[in-house]
Amino acid sequence: MAFRLLARRVSRFSMKDVRVLILPSSSSSRSSISSCFRTAPPLISRSIPRLPYITSRSVSFNVQDHDDFTERVINSELPVLIDFHAQWCGPCKILGPRLEKAIAKQKGRVAMAKVDIDEHTDLAIEYGVSAVPTVIAMRGGDVIDQFVGIKDEDQLDTFVQKLIGQ
Repeated sequence: MAFRLLARRVSRFSMKDVRVLILPSSSSSRSSISSCFRTAPPLISRSIPRLPYITSRSVSFNVQDHDDFTERVINSELPVLIDFHAQWCGPCKILGPRLEKAIAKQKGRVAMAKVDIDEHTDLAIEYGVSAVPTVIAMRGGDVIDQFVGIKDEDQLDTFVQKLIGQ
C-alpha cells in the first residue's frame, strides 16, 4: 500500500518539474515549483541528513616502514606509545581498543604508533619484542617504560599519565 502511494506521488512529477526542483533558476520557475508543491509534496526536495565532519587530527597511526618509524616516533615532539601487535594475536585485539581509549582521554597530548610485528620484524627485534602485545612508551626518542600482555583500563591510564609526566 505504501509503495503504491509513493509511486503515485512520484509519477505526478514530469521531468520538467524534477529539473526545476533540482536546478533552481529564475523567479519565474518559482511559480511552477509552488504549483508542484500544491499537487503533491515533493519527495525529491527533502534534504538528506549529513554526517558530521570530523576535523580533529588522529593521534594514532600505523607505522609504514623504518623511516616512517624514525620520523613519526623517534623524532616526535609528543610522547608516543608504541603498540607492537600481530593480526593473529587474540590479546592484541583486546588491548588495542583499550589503548585507543586511553590515548583519546589525553586529547592530543600523546600519540600512538601501531607496529605489526609480522610486517616490521626488524623493529620488533631492534626493541627486543619477544611476545605480543608489547607496549613501549617513548619520549624524545628514549624508552621510558614498557609492558607485555593485557592491562585493564585503570592500569593503562596510569601508564599513559606516567608517560606524559603527570
